[in-house]
Amino acid sequence: MTKALNDSQIAQFHEKGYIDALPVFDAEDLATLNIGLAEELKLLEAGETTKEIREWHEASRFLFDICMNQKILDYVECLLGPDYYLWASNFFIKEPRSLESVTWHQDAYYWPLDPRASLTVWLAFDDADSENGSMEILPGSHKGGIFTHNRLEGEGSSVLDLECDTSAFDLGTVERINMKAGQISIHSDQLIHGSPGNPSDRRRAGLTARYSPTNVKCDLSVNPNFKVYQARGTDTYNYNPKAEVPTEQYGRLYREHLSIEEAGKEAEEKTWKKN
Repeated sequence: MTKALNDSQIAQFHEKGYIDALPVFDAEDLATLNIGLAEELKLLEAGETTKEIREWHEASRFLFDICMNQKILDYVECLLGPDYYLWASNFFIKEPRSLESVTWHQDAYYWPLDPRASLTVWLAFDDADSENGSMEILPGSHKGGIFTHNRLEGEGSSVLDLECDTSAFDLGTVERINMKAGQISIHSDQLIHGSPGNPSDRRRAGLTARYSPTNVKCDLSVNPNFKVYQARGTDTYNYNPKAEVPTEQYGRLYREHLSIEEAGKEAEEKTWKKN
């Protein structure tokens, strides 16, 4: 059977920590996806932002089906192996002329998961490029363990309260992930990445989905709401609570979200030193 990713793409993921521009949805699919996104946005309440659309795949069959799309799962299997689960999703939507940025960070810093072996799929609902605030990454930074994240002082435009210390890296090596709508990128949980604001007249909407091998265990004392869906293969470990497949086409969650930082915990840090 032909693999969804070729050897060169798999090698790039391991060397740089990401791959991008992987085709999944065509123009007809995207029209349907954006109709569904509009339905989910209607479920937000007064005062809520799109960042609240987080783990709604547990309540929305529309979002669940995107995360369980077979093309996406084929790509992920090439990187995680045959046995892995889905556990998180959320939208990152930058409206036109938005100043909101995302500071340099590592996903794994926020996640109470052990071992650190997870990845993120980023699905572009719109074309994402330098004009509307596409993602930037530090290639190879996923090899260095977990770095110090410092709390930002004062009011700022970042959607995160912490910023990763990038002093060990040459920021001249930054690479940008540009994608067409319907494509996905995949990045390691330890890759340092972020994105600037969107000064353009175009929206930049993306949906992330998070996957982990079945040997990865969540610390339920940090996040007691953690639930998983078996995406491929079997789970012989049974470390994590299983979730039920949603039945409502467009639904939402009403519950507290708890990362390490949100729970008031400290992440274990391991600072990489250059040879």
